[in-house]
Amino acid sequence: MDARVKAIIAHITPVGWIIALLMNLEKKDELTSFFIRQTLGLWVIGAVISWIPVLNIFGGIVIFAFWLLSLIYAIQGDQKIVPFGEYFQQWFSSL
Repeated sequence: MDARVKAIIAHITPVGWIIALLMNLEKKDELTSFFIRQTLGLWVIGAVISWIPVLNIFGGIVIFAFWLLSLIYAIQGDQKIVPFGEYFQQWFSSL
């Protein structure tokens, strides 16, 4: 399976993310690793925002837009960073 397909799988659901992570352990692909880190960061920030009542709806819409943008980049095979994505790449650099 090529790196682009694994990067797309990482976006679908948390189960898909785990599958992409496990598939990436065998043969590390930079593109897949990039989107695994980016998707995890978006989900973590989304979970935190969902607990803040004032930011819940607006923050959820923004995180969804960033996730959709990341998915489009994964489909295109481009390693483009979504806003705040550089932090995700640093925080989860071990993945």
